Amino acid sequence: MPGLREAGLVGAAIAIAGGVVYVTWNFLSSRQKLEEPVERETEKELSKETPVLPEEKPSSRQVLVLGLDGAGKTSLLHCLATGTLEQNITPTKGFNAVSINKEDLKIEFLEIGGSEDVRAYWKMYLSKAEVLVFVVDSSDPARFPLAKTHLHELIAEHPRLSLVVLANKQDLEGACGITDLHEALSLGGVGDERKLVLIGTHVSKDDAEIPSSVQDARDLIVQMVSDAN
Repeated sequence: MPGLREAGLVGAAIAIAGGVVYVTWNFLSSRQKLEEPVERETEKELSKETPVLPEEKPSSRQVLVLGLDGAGKTSLLHCLATGTLEQNITPTKGFNAVSINKEDLKIEFLEIGGSEDVRAYWKMYLSKAEVLVFVVDSSDPARFPLAKTHLHELIAEHPRLSLVVLANKQDLEGACGITDLHEALSLGGVGDERKLVLIGTHVSKDDAEIPSSVQDARDLIVQMVSDAN
């Protein structure tokens, strides 16, 4: 399939290539290497009484990474933010923040854990987000209805918030393709005013390098943040 960096995907047209990507946004990708340094915040657990995030610098732009527990958010976050693979990743129980510098733009990727007791805090952090990245385990269809409910609750009050849905674990047997996942999550009803991307991803310990789908997702997210700046 032609990479996103080679394909112009226009307007509200649907573009599906090899079951990998669905886009409803004008984009012509031009791959650029993310500039160092990468700044990592130590993972912290959310207090049930007063959840507190690390102090955010005014010049930074935030990308919020959410999804149910077990969806693979932490592994994807590491790849998206650092452009590297890490073999041993511990799932996030509270929150995990990684910042990157892209030219004159600082982007903070903030992941909040997906366990049931933490999901209640998700909405609290949407107001600062330029882009919402919602990760779904595409190999676990039994949890699609729950993922759909949480996703639509999140975006209901933010009709212009850019949305990237990552159909993760596409390398596993029986994983749902993005066309079926688009229907299962009712993404056709997320609103006409927002930028929407649905892309299939996977991160495996056996990978020698970051999959092209993850690289494309990273480029798209950075472009979305840049456009919102």
